[in-house]
Amino acid sequence: MAQPQAASLADQVYRRLKQDIFEFVLLPHDRFSENQIAERYQVSRTPVRDALYRLEREGYLEVGFRRGWSVKPLDFARIDELYEVRITLECAALEKLCAAVDLRELLAPLCKLWLVPEAERETAMQVMAELDEAFHCELVRLAGNGEMTRMHQEVCERIRIVRRLDFYKSHRIAQTYEEHADILRALLSRRRDESLRMLRAHIEQSRQEVHKISLSMLEAARRTYRGG
Repeated sequence: MAQPQAASLADQVYRRLKQDIFEFVLLPHDRFSENQIAERYQVSRTPVRDALYRLEREGYLEVGFRRGWSVKPLDFARIDELYEVRITLECAALEKLCAAVDLRELLAPLCKLWLVPEAERETAMQVMAELDEAFHCELVRLAGNGEMTRMHQEVCERIRIVRRLDFYKSHRIAQTYEEHADILRALLSRRRDESLRMLRAHIEQSRQEVHKISLSMLEAARRTYRGG
């Protein structure tokens, strides 16, 4: 009975640690020990160690001899590759959607969310990041290929740590609403080439924005998430 409980506790620590990394409570290059994390979450070192090694395998942390644990710096070469994969998957999904018989019905929920007056738009950075990811994931899901959906979700998970900062500036929120609406209108009109061009440009702009991220911006983001 103790083993499942230990596994459950390790999973809880893993999720909390990952959330702290994603929300920039733990920043790139931040160092810490197993004891510090155990004290922070009020648990023993065993579930902490399991969670830390799991996050190391996923590429978020690294451990050094006598140096303890640290959050890995952002690898923009790897992030660029993931954005390329994302573009490929989402463009393939859009091509399938353009050929769907019930296209208007499929896109109705997304249109209700994104084709709205400016006064009804979301403004919170974190909420907007979640809505944006959900929009793109839903486009892929609606294409009806389960393996494509799974691969796309994995890519989104791996770029989420920087993707959230795409909405650090308010003008990016406004642009995202407008670009999502344009993509949906092009899809509804079955303007395949135009929708693909818009989607590529939209994702490329996001990629360029995250390239501008610096540690000072991450510090500012952390203060924002903490409410000052």
